[in-house]
Amino acid sequence: MRNRVVVTGLGVVSPNGVGVPAFLEAIETGKSGITFHQELADLKFACQVGGIPPVTEAHKQQYFTDLQLRGLNSSGIIYGVMAGMEAWHNAGLPTATDEPDWDSGIIFGTGMLSVDKFRESIYKVDEGQVRRLGSTVVLQIMTSGVSAYLTGMTGCGNQISANSSACATGTEALLLAYERIASGSAKRMLAGSCSDHGPYIWGGFDAMRVLPYQYNEDPERASRPLSASASGFVPGSGAGALVLESLESAQERKATIYAEVLGGHMNSGGQRAGGTMTAPNPVAVRKCIETALVQAGVRADEVDVIDGHLTATIKDPAEVTAWCEALQRQGGDFPYVNSLKSMVGHCLSAAGSIECVASVLELYNGFIYPSINSEDSHPDISAQIDVSRIPQQSIRKEITIIAKANFGFGDVNACILLKKFLA
Repeated sequence: MRNRVVVTGLGVVSPNGVGVPAFLEAIETGKSGITFHQELADLKFACQVGGIPPVTEAHKQQYFTDLQLRGLNSSGIIYGVMAGMEAWHNAGLPTATDEPDWDSGIIFGTGMLSVDKFRESIYKVDEGQVRRLGSTVVLQIMTSGVSAYLTGMTGCGNQISANSSACATGTEALLLAYERIASGSAKRMLAGSCSDHGPYIWGGFDAMRVLPYQYNEDPERASRPLSASASGFVPGSGAGALVLESLESAQERKATIYAEVLGGHMNSGGQRAGGTMTAPNPVAVRKCIETALVQAGVRADEVDVIDGHLTATIKDPAEVTAWCEALQRQGGDFPYVNSLKSMVGHCLSAAGSIECVASVLELYNGFIYPSINSEDSHPDISAQIDVSRIPQQSIRKEITIIAKANFGFGDVNACILLKKFLA
């Protein structure tokens, strides 16, 4: 018999809010976290806007000692540790002392981590200053660096690992953690993902001409998912984290339960049938959603809200088509659909986890956040669904099931079903 799995902790570092209370207020009110960055203009980027979390020194000192902060210049690790520890504390979990907590594990993913540290290290090595690299270089540049930091802080002794699947990383991490608990291999898992920011990461996308350049003087309007005037995704960064736990364990601890994870699915389009390194195979996207529904035991007509991948690129209409086909719903029968990227940009490997935190907050607090900048819906989208299903302002409404999906570079897909907790 498989365990029911619930969410008992939340943590987030987002461009429009650091910490769950600030983030919740931001998504309820449709607050954008996208700003102009002079550094990008000086480097002659076409797109000079982005979403960077407003993390202060005071924020950092809540989670790191002065010694830990010395030489720590990986924004991804800082974001990941902050979100992970906020989720851990939010769940009311103690840190292990004398021996590891064998029942708790961590799966925390990332894409490109510590590029600035790589750059600093390369220069020092090339200048013959290898002995001046410091003792934290390896920990900052390895993919599992965030998991390693969090393990030391929490004492988790179950599976400790890091996954990496481009834009699908965060949602994939949750599904991997869900499976470990559902199968009985762990009682609880801290799952999430993070992404660095800056020109060395965002430069490749600017070179591909997939970022918008028309809104450098009006950054809050730059990210336009589902819109006819969308011209590319706005780069962002940050981290999201969730504590997943068996229902039995959560009830034993009398923990707050924010939502239930019903299951989901991951697949790949194999870069066939229209799928490429940068574009999803539409058949695989549809199959991922359909299989996720089956695995979660959810009927298509039970989905209240779709929290889409929806990046503000030419692929948004194709994604809506995939949802219509997978759910066999269109017009006014289509679920509400929104995209957090309208407020925070595309946070790359952190996107899925930040967006999953937003979905859980919607379920727990009874609202649907707005998909801002989507007032001029793309004609290929409005031909398929009633545009009233794309909320322009926050809607106060009790909802039961959200389908959350992300589709990543390399033609990889992940879809998870989240439900309002009912005992």
